[in-house]
Amino acid sequence: MEVEASTVKTFGRGDFFHHLLAVKYSIKENVLISTASFKTTQSEEIFAAAQKLMPGGVSSPVRAFKSVGGQPIVFDRVKGAYVWDVDGNQYIDYVGSWGPAICGHAHPEVIAALHDALEKGTSFGAPSVLENVLAEMVIDGVPSVEMVRFVNSGTEACMSVLRLMRAFTGRDKIIKFEGCYHGHADMFLVKAGSGVATLGLPDSPGVPKTTTNNTLTAPYNDLEAVKALFANNPNQIAGVILEPVVGNAGFIPPDAGFLEGLRMLTQEHRALLVFDEVMTGFRIAYGGAQEKFGVTPDLTTLGKVIGGGLPVGAYGGRKDIMSMVAPAGPMYQAGTLSGNPLAMTAGIKTLELLQKPGTYDQLNRITKKLADGLLQIAQETGHAAYGGQISAMFGLFFTGEPVHNYEDAKKSDLAKFSQFHRGMLERGVYLAPSQFEAGFTSLAHTDEDIDRTLEAAREVMSSL
Repeated sequence: MEVEASTVKTFGRGDFFHHLLAVKYSIKENVLISTASFKTTQSEEIFAAAQKLMPGGVSSPVRAFKSVGGQPIVFDRVKGAYVWDVDGNQYIDYVGSWGPAICGHAHPEVIAALHDALEKGTSFGAPSVLENVLAEMVIDGVPSVEMVRFVNSGTEACMSVLRLMRAFTGRDKIIKFEGCYHGHADMFLVKAGSGVATLGLPDSPGVPKTTTNNTLTAPYNDLEAVKALFANNPNQIAGVILEPVVGNAGFIPPDAGFLEGLRMLTQEHRALLVFDEVMTGFRIAYGGAQEKFGVTPDLTTLGKVIGGGLPVGAYGGRKDIMSMVAPAGPMYQAGTLSGNPLAMTAGIKTLELLQKPGTYDQLNRITKKLADGLLQIAQETGHAAYGGQISAMFGLFFTGEPVHNYEDAKKSDLAKFSQFHRGMLERGVYLAPSQFEAGFTSLAHTDEDIDRTLEAAREVMSSL
């Protein structure tokens, strides 16, 4: 398609590319959804084309809607608590780009900061003062972090911290928990959560057994199982890594004493305790789960929020451990785009916004209203349900039994969740397309958004 130069000049920043898409796919604007008018013609057309271009038509598996049926909607844009698809349907969003959008999508202060940063360039591949600023904010905010290294994703952070655990202790084995997902590095793809759980995949082909032989697993919230692993592998375990609040097998909080027990066990066996706070960091409290529960690990992985919507990750912890990382020490890890100035800028502005008084009180209040309301509606409409929230993170399982670990989560009614997900989507509410993913709220969500969501949930649950 040819576009005249004069046409290009009439568009503002970013509008030209939106124009090209609109011409090809006839993108509509601001169409509020009712079940009678819910149309996804353009999403279906784009996804059909995508399946010929990318494996499964997506760049990350959960996006394909495999576990909830139907085809994914294709996003056009996001703002605040809302997303719009290419057919113009508007949704209240409880995925938030899987967690980063804690201040709301495209927050005007974040966007303004990024505009200024763009004028200086998109990538340096060299030190910048922005790294110092965000590093100081992370160190000041997260109890365990005395030094930090920036990377480009949560997967990269966890992969790097795994190598660091082994380098510092001189041991090869690690303990992880069933249903916890720490990215797609080989040693972590053992009884993993997130997309692995969603798609029902076995341990991934291409991962050598010699690699996963050093990965030991235990049920989440089961201290006795961890004790047994240490007893059966004396002086061989480098450390324990976990999501302190599970978000990749659905929302599962720690039982009372579980995190404290892990802290004592790792200290007793001279192993490291690692909190994967890619989801929980700066979300369930400014200092993450370790601040919320008062348990300080040796190392922490971060992501999501500290990038303010741009790709970023980080790992940090005690200075003596982090001093092993090159060039200060012998453990090698590098990244051309690590410390990217745009990601640093978005992260700095996001953390500044989160430091405002009352932020976490508001996040907790709005999320509790949503989580409590969903459980009440389920009870009133005759559905067994279990769930809850911590600050701006929540979950709902269709089961009458408490969910303490991945095995419990698998007993929930997945078919009912699929029907619920589709019904909510048709009514303009976008939930994670998997029973095995937590939900997220933001500072942009209003009481009216929650009321509308609960009204839709009542309609859907009454019809299941």
